[in-house]
Amino acid sequence: MRHVHFQDLGLIDFTTAWAHQKQLFQGIIDRKVANRELPPEQQLPTEDHLLFCEHPHVYTLGKNGKQSHLLMNEQELRGAGVQFFPIDRGGDITYHGPGQIVGYPIFDLDHHFSDVHRFMRTLEESVIGTLEAFKLKAGRIEGLTGVWLDGDDPAKARKICAMGIRASRWVTMHGFAFNVNTDLSYFDHIIPCGIADKGVTCMAKELGGLLDMEAVKDRLKLELADLFDVELAG
Repeated sequence: MRHVHFQDLGLIDFTTAWAHQKQLFQGIIDRKVANRELPPEQQLPTEDHLLFCEHPHVYTLGKNGKQSHLLMNEQELRGAGVQFFPIDRGGDITYHGPGQIVGYPIFDLDHHFSDVHRFMRTLEESVIGTLEAFKLKAGRIEGLTGVWLDGDDPAKARKICAMGIRASRWVTMHGFAFNVNTDLSYFDHIIPCGIADKGVTCMAKELGGLLDMEAVKDRLKLELADLFDVELAG
């Protein structure tokens, strides 16, 4: 069974976590490139990483997103104490903040399955399984990424987990933002994921009270470990 190095970074500034991700991501790529020049018996193994964290209020815009989906100007952002960063993942604009589990799987897919689509669906499935453990039925909407409640009803569909990744040489970074005890008012100032006609929700809103974040994280870790057939180790 493949081992994945797990870290819970707690509440951490987005740029600090991003720099940490990039360092781990580039380290895996550099090792893979170096291994090309070595015989199999001398090649060095790559190591997968899974980071959990929460961020202070921040909006991030994926490389294919539209800045017009941010509905605040610089002065309004400063006044609200929210940062904004265009970044190098796929997807459009989203919000990160306290009460949200942000997950950054930095995986070498050569050791799992060389299929980014399957990788994304597996991440979604881990969140769906976690929600099911807390008596919330979730699923997908065809053609859209992330995890949704009432996805089969356009009038009620609401996203509870957004996703966007970057991949190079089958190594991934960035990941998912899972709304647990999230202050949903911050989504009012963006068009989340560029989708104007569907809502956003969190576990606390759906279940009528705040959740134990550690309990949700523990369940999510179990789901991820099971679906990727890995062992998470600190």
